[in-house]
Amino acid sequence: MSIAISSPHLHGPNAVNRVMARVVYALIPAIAALTWLFGWGVLVNIAVAMAVALGCEAAVVRWRGQPVKATLSDGSAVVTAVLLGMALPALAPWWLVAVGAAFAIVIAKHLYGGLGYNPFNPAMIGYVVLLISFPVEMTSWLPPETIRDAGLTLGDTLAYVFTGTLPAGAQLDALTMATPLDVMKTQLGRSFTVGEVYTASPIFGALGGQGWELVNGLILLGGLALIYLRVITWHVPVGMLGALFLISGIFHLFDPDGFASPVFHLFAGGAMLGAFFIATDPVTGATSTKGRLLFGAGVGLLTFIIRTWGGYPDGVAFSVLLMNMAAPTIDYFTQPRAYGHEG
Repeated sequence: MSIAISSPHLHGPNAVNRVMARVVYALIPAIAALTWLFGWGVLVNIAVAMAVALGCEAAVVRWRGQPVKATLSDGSAVVTAVLLGMALPALAPWWLVAVGAAFAIVIAKHLYGGLGYNPFNPAMIGYVVLLISFPVEMTSWLPPETIRDAGLTLGDTLAYVFTGTLPAGAQLDALTMATPLDVMKTQLGRSFTVGEVYTASPIFGALGGQGWELVNGLILLGGLALIYLRVITWHVPVGMLGALFLISGIFHLFDPDGFASPVFHLFAGGAMLGAFFIATDPVTGATSTKGRLLFGAGVGLLTFIIRTWGGYPDGVAFSVLLMNMAAPTIDYFTQPRAYGHEG
């Protein structure tokens, strides 16, 4: 006796592993630029995060009695590791990266049931845990290649990441410096004007920070490629970047000496990565069309508030997590009217 299978019978072109692979491919140019500008540590971060993320995912899935190969092959743990590795300083010690990746996979993802059930973006949970717990290690950024005298070789980087040993005569304080957002926030808090901050430090470029302009430009191109390939929609990026540009532009218009320009906010920190690769997570964000716009706008508004008046120079991670909590409510009030029903 044959069994009739009920509808629907339509199959979409996207599988989870294909979507995740395209996300990673879209990030490759930005990863290459980060490596050129900030050193081999970027690739070391990603490699360590990937090894720990895949290992933790395999262990948890096996413990839960689920198929390990099928879960690992969906690529979600790889994307989490890549995003986390890109967000960390290039000289982050291996244990810092490992703690962040393990927390992202075990606590933020599988504690809630695995892919599709996690209410918060795993990579951002891992990043925020590290930022709150280890602020010194999380603020030890190398200056970009364009303004530093000499970089560390791959061997030097591996030695420091895994053993804490620097080349003879080198000191970490002499090798590292604050990010453009951190410098801007600190100096404005000391009553310097935006113009004075720009002229006093070589870390700033024409649009944002030296080197960061190139990285964010490549992230923007990768994000536009994902929109073109229909991996993501335009609503969240437009909502986030539009809200961040608008609110920062209003404050800059009325007080250009006390507030950085909207272009600086777009190209000096993690706004581009957040808009195209983090806030667009379909599991933890809003799903309705209006909801995605509101979700993105909320992330952009909160990012500006945290950057300007909060305790951290870049608020993208915190903003995404706060809006993750609001996503179910946003969807509830923005769900489209069912066909044939009024109101």
